Amino acid sequence: MEKYSSKKKKIIKKIIRFQENPFDSSLKTHKLTGKLTLYWSFSIDYHLKVIFEFIDEETVGLIDIGTHEIYK
Repeated sequence: MEKYSSKKKKIIKKIIRFQENPFDSSLKTHKLTGKLTLYWSFSIDYHLKVIFEFIDEETVGLIDIGTHEIYK
């Protein structure tokens, strides 16, 4: 997250929102496809995304954070 330290407050705010409701419309949560088909993504902002997986009904694992390049 050091790479995105200028967006730290925004990232924390969105992760808290995600904890409250992973499918809040402002997060644009969606299932990924292709080689990332096991994962989901939500948006921090237009450029910054978080890839995660549902481990069980109450647990997720955050996999990566970055621009659309993380999908490649």
